[in-house]
Amino acid sequence: MPVRPALAAVLGGAALLTLAAAPAHAATPAHAAAPAHVAGSARIAVPVHAVPVHAVPVHAAPGESVTVDTVGRLAADGTVTLTGTYRCTGNTGPVFVTSALSQRDPRVKHGIGGTVARCDGMTHTWSNSGQVSGETLQPGTAHVQATVMELRPVGLVPLPVFHATADQDVTLAQG
Repeated sequence: MPVRPALAAVLGGAALLTLAAAPAHAATPAHAAAPAHVAGSARIAVPVHAVPVHAVPVHAAPGESVTVDTVGRLAADGTVTLTGTYRCTGNTGPVFVTSALSQRDPRVKHGIGGTVARCDGMTHTWSNSGQVSGETLQPGTAHVQATVMELRPVGLVPLPVFHATADQDVTLAQG
């Protein structure tokens, strides 16, 4: 199995586990559902759970960060390349820098690659590339969210731990 689809499967599974692990006593009833849409797929209902504030840091843990460069590249074949920097410390499991891009509809986000991160307290660069399906991206304004996420071993299942997140409006430039 190629690395990127395997990484996407692991990260997607971890995200679903996070939703399933949300507390049943959350402010929103467990049976409530919100519409979700992934480009190129049918609409599905996803249970809505309130996530405790301590589960996902707002931006970054102390001494950790992730940035997104303000210009991304859009190749003629539709490949998007996003770049930035990250800094993280204190991991016990594998860590990745992931990125997602939206252009026309902010509710539709496209995962753009993933980079293995080294959490040694130093600042490193990251670069993620990928193509989107179901939408043709155009040069111009887009929104990117980058996340430094660890898959921390907890029992039999690795659970996601978010070290840092960043939201950035970018310009997709041809070339």
